[in-house]
Amino acid sequence: MGKKVIFMLVALAVLGPCVMFAGGKADSGLIKVGVINNPPSESGYRAANVADFEKVFTKANGYSVSTFYSLKNDEQLNAASQFITNGVDYILLSAAATDGWDSMLTRAKEAGIKVFLFDRMINAKDSLYEAAVVSDMAQQGKTAVAWLKAQKLPKYNVIHIQGAMGSDAQIGRTAALNAEFAAGTMKKVVQQTATWDEAEAKKIVESVINSKQPFNVIYAENDGMAKGAVAALDAAGITHGVGKDVVIMGFDCNKWALRELLAGNWNYDGQCSPFQATVIDGMIKTLQSGGKLTAKKVISEEKGFDAKTITQKDIDTYGLGD
Repeated sequence: MGKKVIFMLVALAVLGPCVMFAGGKADSGLIKVGVINNPPSESGYRAANVADFEKVFTKANGYSVSTFYSLKNDEQLNAASQFITNGVDYILLSAAATDGWDSMLTRAKEAGIKVFLFDRMINAKDSLYEAAVVSDMAQQGKTAVAWLKAQKLPKYNVIHIQGAMGSDAQIGRTAALNAEFAAGTMKKVVQQTATWDEAEAKKIVESVINSKQPFNVIYAENDGMAKGAVAALDAAGITHGVGKDVVIMGFDCNKWALRELLAGNWNYDGQCSPFQATVIDGMIKTLQSGGKLTAKKVISEEKGFDAKTITQKDIDTYGLGD
């Protein structure tokens, strides 16, 4: 086996199984883009996000695209390093965690590679990336907690199921609820990460049920985890939804989750728009034509949905997936 083949195998082993690099050099005239994202299996939101980028960043639209998917920050950093070595023109990044990106961004800038953030922010100087097209995760948390407080429950005993720790989504959706815990307006029954996973969320709620601790709110930081939590309630015969024992809150607005609201089985779902690709495509085309960007940060417009007011039209308009 030749040295070149051995090197390629070692590189793929380091980067992991979820990498898809474009074969060979980019076709003449195509813009070389490296996309770093979480895997589509993470959630319905992420599947829609990945599909959006696959729809926009195509050869027909002028791009040669390489993609890498991982929930681990170190693996994403390795992929970014490989993209820099490969000499891409742009790196599009949805970071698994907010910290640890300064060195990579500096290397990319020195190499003349422009970086766009999407979906999530990171902790880095904005001079190190071209622009960010993102959701305001902190506002999503504030909107959700404001809705919860407006329900004026006689008590707030909350099971808080968190997403992947250190991600922008987790930090933002946690912050407003943590403020209520600190103020004593709500009680933290348990606060634990399920890393966006439905089965892990089910286990967390099962553990609380078995402990006999009282609770009346489940605040899950995505729809999949809310679904797992509800499965645990159903197995234990605990009612949930409008006028029932437990308030159910999720995020992302998958159509199947919004249908649960419409049926009164859940109470609240926070919107998180996965559609950033077209905006970034427009920005790249502006730069390619010699223009300048007018915005450093573009925030998606998002809202929260209440089971008491949601309509089928809302589901058809804002719901993700089938």
